[in-house]
Amino acid sequence: MMREKLEILSQMLYGFPYREYFKADTSTRLSIILSAEEYILGLENGRKRYIDEVASLSKAFAIAIPHDDAMAVKEEVGFHQAVKARLLKFDSTGRGRTDEEMETAIRQVIDRALVTDRVIDIFDAAGIKKPDISILSEEFLLEVRNMEHKNIAFEVLQKLLNDEIRARMKRNLVQSRTLMEMLEDSIRKYHNKVITAVEVIEELIQLGKEITKMDREPREMGLSEYEYAFYTAIADNQSARELMQKETLKELAVVLYQKVKQNTSIDWTIKESVRAKLKVIVKRTLRKYGYPPDMQALATETVLKQAEMIADELSRKNDPVIP
Repeated sequence: MMREKLEILSQMLYGFPYREYFKADTSTRLSIILSAEEYILGLENGRKRYIDEVASLSKAFAIAIPHDDAMAVKEEVGFHQAVKARLLKFDSTGRGRTDEEMETAIRQVIDRALVTDRVIDIFDAAGIKKPDISILSEEFLLEVRNMEHKNIAFEVLQKLLNDEIRARMKRNLVQSRTLMEMLEDSIRKYHNKVITAVEVIEELIQLGKEITKMDREPREMGLSEYEYAFYTAIADNQSARELMQKETLKELAVVLYQKVKQNTSIDWTIKESVRAKLKVIVKRTLRKYGYPPDMQALATETVLKQAEMIADELSRKNDPVIP
């Protein structure tokens, strides 16, 4: 069984010079593993077939040792297990990894970390720990676009964008929801082979630029981070944007934020009476500013959900301002 599984895996890698792995130095071995991963992903249903075959190989190998035939191929088995580990490293959404695990993983996949024997911190290597350079800066996005291993570049962007968007979920309901839908749509198209690795990288780079653009908007509008969150809550409606001027929506957002802030207590989310009172205040304010009647109910719920997200900080009367 062990020999059979090795033969199947060898056939799957036919045309790929994986045997160079066994005489290569550490840095070259890492590069070969990444290249093998991309090769497998290019095969029809390659990822699942390879993972299943390596799992079967590992079981057979564990039973066969310490037979001489098993000991003779232990390095080859190790190679297949390493490639399998890479294929399993990231799930489709980038969720479920600790920061330490992800920093280690990303450190391994950036091309520059593969051509040296010393440990390179990926974030230092990319220059993104400097206070004047964002993780989604033009320089960083360009560096990722030019990575040799496109599938790895996709994984890096996917993880970083996912983390960036999730950080915004604590402050801005509508914006983070919109961005996450865009990210998941690109990932879905890539996994369904609607677009190539190169194309999904371009889509994710554009999403990164969109996030940077959104981050500038509160400052350009003269709104605090919270005020802008309420602005996106009420502007997330085409008829409202068409009927009301941007300045009116902006003024309404500031008023709504102040009213929510004034009527927020630490336990308001669990006291139905307090929530009901706030709901009436929000509805009345929307009506006063001429918000489209048919959209007032939805807007009220969105505003309340936005308020719930930041309830703890609102109860302390904090109001962070975009620097």
